[in-house]
Amino acid sequence: MNRREAITILGGAAVAWSVAARAQQPGKPPTIGYLGGGGPISQRGWVDAFTQRLRELGWIEGRTVAIEYRWGEGRPERYAEIAAEFVRLKVNLIFAGGTEAAVAAKQATSVIPIVFPTAGDPVGSGLVASLSRPGGNVTGLSNQASDLPAKRLELLREVVPGLRRLAVMANADYSGGVTEREQIDAAARALGLELVPLPVRRMEDIAPALDGLKGGVGALYTTGDPLVNMHQLRIITFALVAHLPTMFSQREYVAGGGLMSYGPNYPDLNRRAADYVDKVLRGARPDTLPVEQPTKFDLAINLITAKALGIDIPPTLLARADEVIE
Repeated sequence: MNRREAITILGGAAVAWSVAARAQQPGKPPTIGYLGGGGPISQRGWVDAFTQRLRELGWIEGRTVAIEYRWGEGRPERYAEIAAEFVRLKVNLIFAGGTEAAVAAKQATSVIPIVFPTAGDPVGSGLVASLSRPGGNVTGLSNQASDLPAKRLELLREVVPGLRRLAVMANADYSGGVTEREQIDAAARALGLELVPLPVRRMEDIAPALDGLKGGVGALYTTGDPLVNMHQLRIITFALVAHLPTMFSQREYVAGGGLMSYGPNYPDLNRRAADYVDKVLRGARPDTLPVEQPTKFDLAINLITAKALGIDIPPTLLARADEVIE
């Protein structure tokens, strides 16, 4: 392909994206296809943050914009089904919650604009060509930060000074989880920690993985992904019964009884993603909107859980926490 042909193709794609974003019947509001990676309960706070910001930008659900909600519940096959449905419905934009959901949407259409509020590795997963120049019809926000796993392990060591063996639950089919596992491995080696892997791929894997954890570990670390998020209550309950300190990536786990979390503020990422949606619905091309990184990171600690586990949280750590549940 020569340069002129490439420019012609890219120019045609840009026109197609603009038409897709604007195409609607006169007087009919644009439609957003909301592909939630988890479920309506586990991601309620994210939806609220997204729709509130849309309202602030003038997009009132049911009046100036329509939103079709669908939930993947952590099942990859559902993402593809929902993405195909949105293409048939000819929605004006697909809001894809998470890496796998966004990948499924991109595979379903190269015309309809796609915005993702979180993605573990947008470049490595093939969603975008680069963070500064996404290319194609996809853009959004990355929740990737290479030093997060190391910081989480360091925080765990502050709470459990004698920690030697750490159980790590991760979705083996989730690209973000695979990347995080590699970072955890490197951080664990530097700290002299032995890891006990608990790989899961579907809902049915979670209970056996936990049941097979017959003592001998000092804490449990779970990587964040829609599958694990959907079953956070089961994981938290097991850890409490097993008397295991826990480290999570999202503060929602801590509100549900987990001990600690450290990571991006996901409601904030969803608010910021609403700004992308606003720009695209008003005619901006996804390939002109760079992928942004998280700017807010929260440390949450549940003192009720700490007391139940017989753990004294260092005052210096409590002073650094963004949220303390007591």
